[in-house]
Amino acid sequence: MVATDTDNGTTFVRSQRYIGERVTVALERIDPTTIARAVEILLKAPQIFVYGAGRSGIIGRAFAMRLVQAGLRAYVIGESVTPIVRHGDAVFILSGQGESYSSIQTGNIVRREGAELIILTSKPASKIAHTATHLLTIEFDEDEDRPRYAPLGTLFEEASLRLTDGLIAELLRVRGETEASMRRRHAIMV
Repeated sequence: MVATDTDNGTTFVRSQRYIGERVTVALERIDPTTIARAVEILLKAPQIFVYGAGRSGIIGRAFAMRLVQAGLRAYVIGESVTPIVRHGDAVFILSGQGESYSSIQTGNIVRREGAELIILTSKPASKIAHTATHLLTIEFDEDEDRPRYAPLGTLFEEASLRLTDGLIAELLRVRGETEASMRRRHAIMV
């Protein structure tokens, strides 16, 4: 359906409200102890690796960047300069549906190597969820407005960005880091 001149941006406004409200409700359902455990795993790991396919991968890259800026050693799986995952490391995989072959394969390899595997998904019964040593789920009830205002994986991706940014805030607090200390690790000094 093509927008008409009479729309005047109302779809945009409705979409932003819809996404914001749905993501907020879903994130508020997450048990704080699961967040605390994820922070604990990330803090004790000598190296942290992040992986996601498609738009989840873009969110993962943003998370890895912030982890480095927070003073942790983090890498994106699939980059040519990424080292090998070893026993004791932590791997954080984002997969909305939890069924992408590359994510499942990565999860299986990580488990074989003995690293901690944090899975962030919207489907707790998915194949990728079964590989997790620690599972974070962001679940959304389906409704008729979702395809119009938040197509495909939009809700999961938006929620994943907010969740990982929240994890960064908690990591900063626990480590005694500040925005100023992060800025010194920023690729381009700002």
